[in-house]
Amino acid sequence: MVVIRLSRGGSKKRPFYHLVAADKRRARDSRYIERLGYYNPTARGQELKLNFNQERVDYWLGEGAQASDRVKALLKQAKKDAASA
Repeated sequence: MVVIRLSRGGSKKRPFYHLVAADKRRARDSRYIERLGYYNPTARGQELKLNFNQERVDYWLGEGAQASDRVKALLKQAKKDAASA
């Protein structure tokens, strides 16, 4: 099964996550099928906190991929922010 989840990067105490489509059986930070965007929880100023390709996310969800709980929350928040802007 394919899952859309966050893959951790960055350095110690400075997390940075890639939004990826990956096989559920693989480890969190191992090989993935496609990189869909990124999430930077420590973004400041003009830096983007969340950036992803909505078209590809919709494609993977349409193919039966399951989004992790955190990714669901991020996508919902992005949709809400886009509607209010």
